[in-house]
Amino acid sequence: MTEIPEQKTTQAVPRAKTGASGVTDALQFAQKFGVLIALVLLCIFLTFANEYFLTGRNITNVLRQVSINGILAIGMTFVILTRGIDLSVGSIVALTGLVSASFATTSSVAAVAGGPYPAWLAIGLGLVVGGAVGAISGLFVARYRVPAFVVTLGMLSAARGLALLYAEGRPIPALTDSYRWIGTGEILRIPVPIVIFAIVFLVAWYVLNFTRFGRQVYAVGGNPHAAVVSGINEGRIQFSVYVISGALAGLAGMILAARTGSALPQAGIAYELDAIAAVVIGGTSLMGGIGTVGGTLIGALLIGIVNNGLDLLGVESYYQQIIKGVLIVAAVLLDQSRNKRS
Repeated sequence: MTEIPEQKTTQAVPRAKTGASGVTDALQFAQKFGVLIALVLLCIFLTFANEYFLTGRNITNVLRQVSINGILAIGMTFVILTRGIDLSVGSIVALTGLVSASFATTSSVAAVAGGPYPAWLAIGLGLVVGGAVGAISGLFVARYRVPAFVVTLGMLSAARGLALLYAEGRPIPALTDSYRWIGTGEILRIPVPIVIFAIVFLVAWYVLNFTRFGRQVYAVGGNPHAAVVSGINEGRIQFSVYVISGALAGLAGMILAARTGSALPQAGIAYELDAIAAVVIGGTSLMGGIGTVGGTLIGALLIGIVNNGLDLLGVESYYQQIIKGVLIVAAVLLDQSRNKRS
C-alpha cells in the first residue's frame, strides 16, 4: 500500500496592522484630550503674544470672570445630560439678581419695606427664586412633555419681562457690604466667586459620579426607554435638573450683582450661549448621556481665556462673537462625528 502523503495545513499569518488603527487611535485621543490640548496651546501662545497674560492679576481676573459662566455651565451640564436644554438661564440671572438685591440694598427707593435685610436671607431668597423658575420649566418638560427648547425659550422671555417689571426698568444700587462680599470678598486671598465656583464644581462632580441620582441622570439621557423599564422615574429626574439649573443661575446672578455693586434688568443677556458653549466644547453630547463636569470646567476656561486673550490683543468685540460662534459650531460638529462613530 502506498501511503497517502499528509496534507499540510497552512495557518493564517496575522496581517500587520495597517495605518487605519493608528488614525483611529489618534482620533480617539483627540476627542478625549483635544480641548485640554487646545487650552494648553492657547495659554502658551498668549504667554508669548502678550506680556500681561501670565501675570497673577490677569489669571485671577480670568478665573473670577469664568466663575459666573462656569456656575451656569455646570447647571446646564445636568440639563444637557438628560437630552434637554435651558435657554432661560440668562434671564434668571437678571431676575434673581434684582429680587435678591432688593432685600440687600440701602436705597430707600429700591429696597423692600423694612430693608436692608441680612445677606444670608437675600441670598437664600435668590436661590429659591432661581430654583422656582427652573421648576416651572421642569414641570412643563417632565409632566406635559413640551419640548425643552420651546419651554425655556418662552421662559427666557417671561423671566426677562418679570425682571423689568419687578425693578420698573431701573437698576438696584447701593448693595450692603455683607452682600457684596460674595462678589468682591476674599478667602485666604482667593476671590470668593472662585471659591464658590470650586465648591459648586466639586459638589456637582461628586453627585454625578458617586450618587444614585447622578447615575440616573446619565441613564435618562443615555437611553430613556431603558431607564423607565429599569424603574427610574424619568419625569422626576428631568424636573430635578431644571431646578438645579435655575438655582445655579440664581447663584450666578447674585454673584454678578454683588461684584458690580448693583443689579441690572439687562444683566445676563446671551449668557445662555456661553454656558451651552462651555458644556458642548467640554465634550458633553447634545444627544445626552455622555459628558462630565470636568469637561465643562475645561470648556468654561477655554472660553474665558479666549475672551481675555482677544481683549489683551486688542481684537474688537465683534470679532470675538464670530470666533465664539465658530468654536460652538466646531464643537457641535465634533459631537455629531463622535455620535456617528459610536
